Amino acid sequence: MRNISDLIEHHLKQMLDGSDEGAVEIQRNDLADRFSCVPSQINYVISTRFTLEKGYMVESKRGGGGYIRIQRVDLPALKNLQYHIERTIGDSVDQSAAEGLIYQLHEAGMITVRESNLLRAAIHRDTIALVLPMRDEIRARLLRAMLISLLAK
Repeated sequence: MRNISDLIEHHLKQMLDGSDEGAVEIQRNDLADRFSCVPSQINYVISTRFTLEKGYMVESKRGGGGYIRIQRVDLPALKNLQYHIERTIGDSVDQSAAEGLIYQLHEAGMITVRESNLLRAAIHRDTIALVLPMRDEIRARLLRAMLISLLAK
């Protein structure tokens, strides 16, 4: 069975899919009531699963009538994708940012689940068993080369 965080994430993604503008506004307490959880659980899901690296922009307004707005950020058009990859990866990339980019490409349907899993395995800190900052530099080179090769199909 899926855990509560997975259920909340799935629900929010369904809401985003059903939205014409690719954004939803929610009230944290209402969502917490719906899932019978504490509001901090909603914060946790949003802060860990709806990040910019994963293709989402989150804005919140506090106080009475406050809300949390989640908006999907689309990947650039294919002709600009190489530039986006270069800009995101740069000369050095940490594991979290690299995995976020892989997630974003998978969510956009640009790479398969298998390709996503292979990329994550290749760039994992246990695979690239070097000291920092060399590990992040090697990760950037590997990821850039593999993505350019995959996306040139």
